[in-house]
Parts: sequence; C-alpha cells; structure tokens
Amino acid sequence: MTDSAPTGEQRDHGPQPIDTLMETLGLANHELVAASTEQLTHKQVQKARKGRRVTRNIQTKIKNALERLLSDRGEERRFALDELFNYVS
Repeated sequence: MTDSAPTGEQRDHGPQPIDTLMETLGLANHELVAASTEQLTHKQVQKARKGRRVTRNIQTKIKNALERLLSDRGEERRFALDELFNYVS
C-alpha cells in the first residue's frame, strides 16, 4: 500500500508572495480575516503566508478577502492565485 500524503518538503514551500504583499501593504492577518465574507481563520492565513500548503479553496478565500479589503480601502485590485502562492499548478 502506498501513502500518497505529501512529505514535509512537499507541504512547506517557504514564505509566499502573499506574505511579501501583506508586509508591503502593512496588512495584518486579522484584517484579512475580518474582511472575509467566507469562513477564513487566522490559522489558515498564517499557514498560507508561511508556505504551508493550503487547499485551492482556502487560497481562493484568502484572495477574495484580500481583494475585498483593498476595495474597502478604495484600491481596486484583482489577483491571480499564482501571484499570491508560488506552488499553484
């Protein structure tokens, strides 16, 4: 029987572009969670920023929250998932 679960190296991709972008914009994890209209947690945002693999669904929730937060600040920006996460296939 083979185990198809990703190994530690496959799950850890190092700091992600979303982390750099949030640092540049001065955004905290809590602001993203508060802006989300979907169920997004601080833990999910932290994992995503640090490079732990998160599902496409969580990536999309983070992208939507970021776009909404920036829109609320008067800055209309749209992102592709591969701009925020370097392991998107």
